[in-house]
Amino acid sequence: MTGAKFAVLLSGAEIASRVGELAQRISEDYRGKKILLVCVLKGAVVFASDLMRRLQVPVEIDFIAVSSYGVDTATSGVVRILKDLDQSIQGKDVLVVEDIVDTGLTLSYLRENLLSRQPRSLKVVTLLDKPARRLVAFNPDYCGFAIPDRFVIGYGLDYNEDYRQLADLCIYSEARRQKSGVRMRKPEKTTGVRSKESE
Repeated sequence: MTGAKFAVLLSGAEIASRVGELAQRISEDYRGKKILLVCVLKGAVVFASDLMRRLQVPVEIDFIAVSSYGVDTATSGVVRILKDLDQSIQGKDVLVVEDIVDTGLTLSYLRENLLSRQPRSLKVVTLLDKPARRLVAFNPDYCGFAIPDRFVIGYGLDYNEDYRQLADLCIYSEARRQKSGVRMRKPEKTTGVRSKESE
């Protein structure tokens, strides 16, 4: 499995360069403040780790896990929090760190949920954005790359929990998915076959 070859969409070097640019911009915007990073599990872990190390302002980090899909092939529109934050965000400057924005459903819900907890400010940074798939109006405050509507793996993103460790962001083809024999369900963000249509 680790020896499989995939078409590279974004190289590790390209990602690292862009993460550095995002970190610089965020550091400038939050100068004199302390950021609470809210990492959305599991796919954003690698991105959040790299971003955090490049920031030039004080940082805390917490984690949240959400799901907007069950076993059907279409979104239910219902979002569940599977793991909540360990601390209060009231009065804090919160930056949600996500791996990919797709339909916008999950992040729209998550943003409203977190805003109800009265942070001083709340913004969203995503590594990847698929604007062509948007079902609700949602624009991240910071975005690494806008990408085409392709299923991607690597740099924290998975297929059936595999390939998160790849340094590059790669395209996982429909032919490979069919060959794998895994029934494509719309998974929860923390378990199962990842579709990344849950954001």
